[in-house]
Amino acid sequence: MTHGHIGGATAEELREIAGRAGRELEDASATEILRWAVDAFGAGFCVTSSMEDAVVAHLASRVRPGVDVVFLDTGYHFPETLGTRDAVEAVMDVRVLTLTPRQTVAEQDAEYGPKLHDRDPDLCCRLRKVQPLREGLTGYTAWATGLRRDESPTRANTPVVGWDEKRRKVKVSPIARWTQDDVDAYVAEHGVLTNPLLMDGYASVGCAPCTRRVSAGEDARAGRWAGRGKTECGLHD
Repeated sequence: MTHGHIGGATAEELREIAGRAGRELEDASATEILRWAVDAFGAGFCVTSSMEDAVVAHLASRVRPGVDVVFLDTGYHFPETLGTRDAVEAVMDVRVLTLTPRQTVAEQDAEYGPKLHDRDPDLCCRLRKVQPLREGLTGYTAWATGLRRDESPTRANTPVVGWDEKRRKVKVSPIARWTQDDVDAYVAEHGVLTNPLLMDGYASVGCAPCTRRVSAGEDARAGRWAGRGKTECGLHD
């Protein structure tokens, strides 16, 4: 597998490419956006998935069969989330790569004390999500996410293609313009795997200690870090 034709671009060039693509592809379909990314970056492109659903992984697998799908196993996931990952790997034409933090939960508890997620959720996210993803994306130039503008106010301006300054990579959000209805329709049409918790009152699925069911009228992210001023884990800040 080879990198696409802009695999050797500098960070400055990649930033410009991402900005231009974001403008030009704003009205493009999710498939067209992914086709651009695959053509541009080849094996330097991957999909990240929280295994809340496998919509972006499914879309990408149709554009590039065997595409790398990167999953962060924080050690705190619901069993249903790990089950969704295993099912995706079994039935989709993708290569699932599971990233793990440097420390097990037990090792982290030994160093920082138990339930760090209750005392300092930002640090817990940094150790168990942000750091492993940064290391896991080292070999890629671009990554795709399932971010959608309708999920929360903090995501309302998500570009379909943008520049991830923190990781210095091109960040592709092919379903940024989709609504929950669009997602539901795609899942129904293609029989896409979704996390069973979505049928059990959860609107957004993260680590078990920091995720709760949501009530009618709450936005999709309301069940994450409930009661705190925190809405993002740091992967998309």
